[in-house]
Amino acid sequence: MSEKSAVAKKPGKEVNKSEEIRKVATSMKAKGEKPRPVAIIATLKKQGVDVSSPQVSMVLKRMGFRPRKRRKAAHAPMAGKVAAGKAAPSRTGAISVDDLINAKKVASTFGGADRAIAALSALKQFER
Repeated sequence: MSEKSAVAKKPGKEVNKSEEIRKVATSMKAKGEKPRPVAIIATLKKQGVDVSSPQVSMVLKRMGFRPRKRRKAAHAPMAGKVAAGKAAPSRTGAISVDDLINAKKVASTFGGADRAIAALSALKQFER
């Protein structure tokens, strides 16, 4: 056994780090806990075994424990912005059915959606 893969726990006795990681992970799984590298590193440190996070992660991966999938970040709605052809979003960022009905009424008073959009664009120029 090389000195890199094992660390002396007591004089004259070497420890297989991978085996220790497997033991801790198995005992955590038996207790119903999720074996996470941070928890395993802390447990082994108390026992006097120094391991790194990548080493623990690789052993867990070989044991069949897969890392959690990351969720995609939710896209923030365009609150407060008025895009051409879209009604202004409500406070929650979603356009309600009532908003669409009101937009249709406004568009019909201007003689169609294209004219209503042109009028809103002209209005936007005055707001600056």
